Parts: sequence; structure tokens; C-alpha cells
Amino acid sequence: MKEGAAVAKKLVIVESPAKAKTIANYLGEDYTVKASVGHIRDLPQPSELPADMKKGPYGKFAVDVENDFDAYYVVSSDKKKVVTELKKLLKESDELYLATDEDREGEAIAWHLLQVLKPKVPVKRMVFHEITKEAIGRALENTRDVDAALVDAQETRRILDRLVGYEVSPVLWRKVAPGLSAGRVQSVATRLVVDRERERMRHVSASYWDLDADFTVSGTDFTAKVSHLNGVRIASGRDFSDNGQLSAEAWHLDEDSAQALAVKLAALGASGAFVEGAMQKPYTRRPAAPFTTSTLQQEAGRKLKWNARDTMRTAQFLYENGYITYMRTDSTALSAEATKAARAQAKSLFGADSVPAQPRVYAKKAKGAQEAHEAIRPAGDHFRTPDQVASALNPSQLALYDLIWKRTIASQMTDATGTTDTLTIGMDLPASEVAGTALGKEISGELHVNATVSGTVITHRGFLAAYEEGRDEKRYEDAREDQRLPKLVQGDVLDVTGAQASGHQTTPPPRYTEASLVKAMEDRGIGRPSTYAATISVIVDRGYVNKRGQALVPTWLAFSVVRLLEENLGRLVDYDFTATMEADLDRIATGEADRVKWLQSFYLGEGNAAPLVGENQGLREKVDSLGEIDARAVNSMELGEGVTVRVGKFGPYLEREDGKRANIPFEIAPDELDLAKAEELFAVAENDGRILGTDPATGYEIQALAGRFGPYVTEVIPEPAESEESEKPKKKTAKIKPRTGSLFKSMDLATITLEQALQLLDLPRVVGTHPESGEEITTQNGRFGPYLKHGTDSRSLETEEQIFTLTLEEAVAILAQPKVRGRAAAKPPLREFDDDPESGKKVTIKDGRFGPYITDGVTNITVPRSETVETITQERAFELLAEKRAKGPVKRKTAAKKTTAKKTTAKKTATKKTTAKKTAAKKA
Repeated sequence: MKEGAAVAKKLVIVESPAKAKTIANYLGEDYTVKASVGHIRDLPQPSELPADMKKGPYGKFAVDVENDFDAYYVVSSDKKKVVTELKKLLKESDELYLATDEDREGEAIAWHLLQVLKPKVPVKRMVFHEITKEAIGRALENTRDVDAALVDAQETRRILDRLVGYEVSPVLWRKVAPGLSAGRVQSVATRLVVDRERERMRHVSASYWDLDADFTVSGTDFTAKVSHLNGVRIASGRDFSDNGQLSAEAWHLDEDSAQALAVKLAALGASGAFVEGAMQKPYTRRPAAPFTTSTLQQEAGRKLKWNARDTMRTAQFLYENGYITYMRTDSTALSAEATKAARAQAKSLFGADSVPAQPRVYAKKAKGAQEAHEAIRPAGDHFRTPDQVASALNPSQLALYDLIWKRTIASQMTDATGTTDTLTIGMDLPASEVAGTALGKEISGELHVNATVSGTVITHRGFLAAYEEGRDEKRYEDAREDQRLPKLVQGDVLDVTGAQASGHQTTPPPRYTEASLVKAMEDRGIGRPSTYAATISVIVDRGYVNKRGQALVPTWLAFSVVRLLEENLGRLVDYDFTATMEADLDRIATGEADRVKWLQSFYLGEGNAAPLVGENQGLREKVDSLGEIDARAVNSMELGEGVTVRVGKFGPYLEREDGKRANIPFEIAPDELDLAKAEELFAVAENDGRILGTDPATGYEIQALAGRFGPYVTEVIPEPAESEESEKPKKKTAKIKPRTGSLFKSMDLATITLEQALQLLDLPRVVGTHPESGEEITTQNGRFGPYLKHGTDSRSLETEEQIFTLTLEEAVAILAQPKVRGRAAAKPPLREFDDDPESGKKVTIKDGRFGPYITDGVTNITVPRSETVETITQERAFELLAEKRAKGPVKRKTAAKKTTAKKTTAKKTATKKTTAKKTAAKKA
């Protein structure tokens, strides 16, 4: 370097602005750290291809399937500004460091950056799994080249998803409904949810009775379950098949027998029972392994009630700001430094006896786990406790950090140990006590009754002092808490203080929650943990699944889609086949399989590495040979007795053989729809379309209807009569939009009157004029309930009836009350953050007309549907604003001017640009 020359600049490119900011703090002034803001280019939509390519080999998928599946990539429109800035910075730099994430997606981003930026300076691939000063320093000293095999695996996955989506989705459009989508993983995830609902629908409930008996000995009371009669077990829920039949040899107690037995046992009283058996076994419980992406999503769902996407958003913030290691991993391994840190902290906090003599070693969890990754853990060689980071994190971030910290510490602690005591208690009823009771019909002679109870005593808490893993809902689970039992030996006598009989109904398998669906997908090898959050969001957003609390409920639309795929493209939704494809992608990532040959086999049927059907039929041939699919059959599900569920253009409905129809309300889940419920809906439908009378003010008839989202009233506006006086075509006049009004909860479709309907149609109701402002006060029913409005001010009302009964004086009094936070109330900013690093202006989240939005006073961006106001982080807010600025102002659509000269010039210019860009955009 010449004397006086500037210091060499090194350009470091990461994915997100938050990550760039954190890393920049650890590097010197000779490093410039910038974000690509995710992927900079992707496969375009076929409609977005240059005109001269639309009819060529890239025209259908933006992939040339006949030429080694060569992909045509373009820089995304919202990333052009980012790319321009990166190119400018690269010209001023002497080295380029690609510091994107170390997984396949990050490797692909690095490769795309190379393809677009075409650097003429040395390029180094820099990887790390945590953002700490030590980790960044080590990464700078241990750079490598871009891993071509990882890039191949990601590109194969991207092309595979494009092929499946673009071949199968049009089939759904034609046979089910426009706008639907099919996907390699999303369709299988949807099938899982539908299959669980099918199990629930097939389930036939059975009733059974059981008993609990109460005992006391030496001043200690406890309860035990009556388990056996004359050595035969009493039936419980798990003893019944899903068709409601008893499937095991057991006593099936009915109410009369159970109640009679309870009375006789309670009457045994003092010394009425004895210990028939007392068994003690050692109890040992091992800690759970450190978090992977999947187990973190599951546990956050159980303990924090978060969905998978919120969990990953928050985890990403913690990673990018140096609090935890990389959050997309399927390995449970800990580094030597992390193991040492966890053991030291456990010893310091919980004592030396809480740490085993040797470190616990956890092998990789998933078959295709990437060895370079660790489990998710606190960042650094010395872990910060939740108390030490509390001031820097919001409650959501702290909650997730606390979960990760506890799980990591607990994973290096000792087992929880103790004993499990099981008591078998005997009671005898003589034949005279049994005879004459309902039970006596089945038993002649004396009756020997056993009750059993178990209790666990923890003598060494071990890892439980730090953390205990949550559990998903089980179908059959004894809700009884473990009891502390008295020390008893065989032959000890007890007093019987009572007995209670209780009736039960067998239950179907529980619906999936996000946590249990993630576990099911991971157990079956479907998809990758890093994609689970996005997959679940897609099937919810597409209308295949609704959420009822934590439960995932499939819609009838999902039934139609899954049925079509099962009957016509079965292997695409086959669980084992999908898992095999995932394993093949892993083999491509390790260089064990060739991506081109694999895609040729899957799509073209050439070879037999991954055939869709048989040995030589690929996806293309299978779709082409589907033939005619009966759309009516695909969208019909027989309910029984001539009643059919059909999925139509405007939602699901019931149809009888005589042609009568009834809408299926949105809130009724598929497993809740039986013939009895169907009859109720048909009864409601009889009033559907009922003419209530004529509006004296307009002359229009008023009709009551049963809609998909509830009953409502509307006015029937007649079609305008066509004039025959002139043959000249007349301009179409805009149709008058009829007024509608939803019925109140207290109203019934069958009994609503014309007077009530007119009141609903006349909303909002003018209460009067405010005596001070002179503005009108109105009452109306909104999305979140009844409210009154005065200018820009509003207040919630307590009941719907107040909409019609509220007086002006009452309205003024309500408006005079202090504003409170809540629905329809004026609110200050929902969240406040620091100044934006780019604009320098304060960033807040406000409640707008179309929902909450993030703003710095200049740039506004709606809070994404997949995120919430409570969980969104400051860095995420900055990132969203940066992305919005990068996209530039929204282009408004204007009517195209029919100017031939301009159109021709534009077309010629576009053709020249296309020719120049085509080579650069394609993969080398």
C-alpha cells in the first residue's frame, strides 16, 4: 500500500439489519457490515419473465426441465436498491466476507450474492452459530469457500417446490376452488390435521363408570381408584375401541352397578380394608436434551402458548442480538465450552451435588442433523442469567431466553431420583351384601374388591430444580396428582371413609396443536424444523385449517383438497414418501446424491431414485395422465341417510336427496356435524330467505337469511326492467348495493320481525347532537361489539340492545367518562421504541384503521399478520421499516394510454434490457 493510502476496507454481508448492527459492534472501522435483507433474488412468476422467454423452455416454471433443470433467477424488485448499494460498497472494498447463516438457506443467499455482485476481490465465507465477540473473531480466522453441495440442496428444494406447486395447484383450481395452493410439505401437513379429524369423526362415544375410595390410617387420608372386581380389571376409557365397543376383558360398570358398589364400600367403615400389597420401586428421571428448532417450538407452544412463527421471530431477535446460538438447528449437541459453562452455572446456582461427575453428551437428534450446528443455547462461553439480561429484553424476549437458559442448564444436571410406592388395597363384600343390588345380577357369592394408588417421592430433585419439560395433551391420562402415601406394609388395616362413583364418556384423539403437529411432522421426517413455522402459517392462511384456542381444526375445504390428492396423487401426500424425499435432499446436501439426476427421476421419471409412481413415472406424466376428475365427488362427503356435505364456491353446505340445502356455519367443526346437527341446520334453512315484509320507505322486500358467518337481514332490490324502445346498447348502470344487518345474539332467524329487521338495516342510529361540540352521536354494531361514536371518539356499549335504547343524556354521560384502554377506545401508541437507526426518528406502533402499524412518522408498515404487537421486537420493527424503504413508494395503477409510439419504444427498450440481463440472471 502506498504511503498515505486509505486503510483497506472489508465488506461483510449478513441477512438482516439487526444482525449487521450487532456484528458491526465487534469489528473495527476497516469493516463495513451491510444486510442483504434476506434473499436478493428468486425464481420469478412465469408472467414476470421477459417476453422472449415466456414461450421458451423457461416459460412454465422459470426452470428449464429439459436442460439439467437450469433455473432462471431475477433480482427481486424490492431488493434492487439493496443490490445497487452492495455493488457500490464492494467497489470501495478490498475483501468480501459472506457472513450469512450457516444453514442451506444461508449458503444459498451467499451463492446468489456471488452470482449477482460478481466480486473481483478475494471472497471468504464466514460462518458462526452465535453472535458474540469471541465467535466472530474465531469466524474471521476460519473462513472457507461457499459449499456447493449445500447450495445444490437448497436449489433442489426450491425447484422441487416450484414443480409440485405449479403442476398440482392448477388441478385444485379446476376441481375444488380458484386460488388454492398445493405444496410438497403443506399438503402433507394438511393431511395430518384432516386425518386426525377423520379419527374424531369415526369415534363412537361409549359410557362407563368407575369408582374412587377414600381411606385413612394413622391420621393420614388418601384416595385410591377401585381397579379390580374378583381379579378382573374395571374398564377405563382405553379399553374401548373407536367404534364404542369394549375391546378388552374387563368389567363394564353401568351407573346402577357403580352406585350400588359405592354405597356398599362406603359402609365398610372402620377396619374395612387392608393392605394386600405394598411395592416400592426406585424412580429416575433424566433431563431433556437441549433445544432444537422443533423442540423449542413445541415447548414455547406448551408453556408460553405461542405459535411457531412467534417463537421463531423472537428466537431470531435473541440470536441476532447475541443472546442465543443459531435458532435453526436439528442437533442436540453442545460444544465443550457450552457444556463447561452450563455445568459451572448449575454448580454455582444449585450446588455441587446437582452436577454429575461426567458431562452429559447428547447425540444429534435428527437423522440429517448438521454436525456444524449446536443445540439452541445461551450465547457465549459464559452464560448470562435471565436476571442479567432482563433490563435489555421485553417480557416476550425474556420469557423465551429464560426457557432456553433453563433447558440448557438442566441438560447438564443430575437425574431426579426417588421412589415410587404402589399400594394394592383389598376390601371384601359378603354374598349377602352383593345380592339384591344391581351388581348382584352379574355376581353370585362374595365380592373381592381391589383399589390401587401410586405415589412418587422425590428424594433428589436434580435437574427439576431448574426446569421440567411440558407435555402435550394425552388421550388417556389420569389427572390425579401423585399423592404422598403413608408408609404401609402388607396386612396393615385401614378405615374406609367413603366411595364415589363417576360416569365418563370415551373421548376421541385430541386435535393437533401447533406444538403436537410440529412433533408429529418431526417424528415422521416431514419437512425441516426451520420450515415448520412457515408451513403451519400457510395452511392457516390458505383456509385449510382454523385455530380454536390452541387446537388446529381442518375446514371442509381441506377435506376436499386432501381427498383429491389422496385419490389422484397419493404419493405426494404419503407420509413415508415425503420423508424419503427429505432424506434424499439431505443426501444432496452431503454430496452423496446428484441434484440433476434426482430431479430428473422425480419429475421426468428418468431413473428410479425417487419415482412418483412405479419406477419410471414422474410427476409430469402422472399429472398429464390424471384424466377426468369428478369435481362433484371430490367436493362431497356423505354424512348418512341421504345427507351430503358439499364444498361450494361460497363455502360448505348440506344437501338432501330432495335438493334442500343448508349452510354449515363457520364455527361448526367437521367432527361436530352429525345427523342431529344437520337436522337443526335444515330447520334453520327453512327460514332462510323468509320474506319479512316490505320497507314502507323504499318499497323493497326485506328478507331474513342464514349466512356462512351467521344470520342476517337484507333488502331485495329488483333488477331494473329492460327497455325495448331502443336497440342502441345503453351504458350499464351500477347496481344498487342492498343494505344488510347481522342479527343480534339475542335474535332468532325464525322469529325476527320486520320492525326489528328495519332497525338493523337503519344502523348506525343517530342518538342526537352533542350539546357542546354540535356533532352527531351515533350507535352501531361493529366487529368487536356495540359502540357509540362521536366524531373521532368512540366508547364501547355493554349490550347490543343499548344500540336502540340509549338516550342522548346517557350517551353524553358515557362520553364524559375517562377513556379506558380496550376495544373501540381511543388509544395512545401501542408500543414505543428508540429512534430508527436510518431516519433518526422515534419508532412507535399505533392502532390504525386497518390494524396496528409501525411508523417513524415518515414510513409506515402494517404489522404482519403472522406477528403480534406484544411479541414484535424493536429490531424487528427497524427491519420492517428498512424493508419498506427499500421497496420504495407504492406504484399506483393508472389507466394505460393508448399511444402506439410510446408503447413500441418501451417494448424495444425492454427487449434490449432483457437481452443484456438474461445471461447475468441465469445460473452460471
